Amino acid sequence: MITNHTQRLPEEGYVRLPQVLAVYPVSRSTWLAGVRSGRFPRGVHLTPRTTAWKVEDIRALIAAQ
Repeated sequence: MITNHTQRLPEEGYVRLPQVLAVYPVSRSTWLAGVRSGRFPRGVHLTPRTTAWKVEDIRALIAAQ
């Protein structure tokens, strides 16, 4: 069940995976499998070891539920 915790998201910008999972309650492995399959939005590589997601993509995902 998706809860309405979008107030935890900033208005714009990028969020890291812990923030995404706080508002879209699935496990880390489920999220990453969903990204690979295209079910969830792809992240943006900020550095070679840092991935973040656009806030507007996460908000759109929540709104589509």
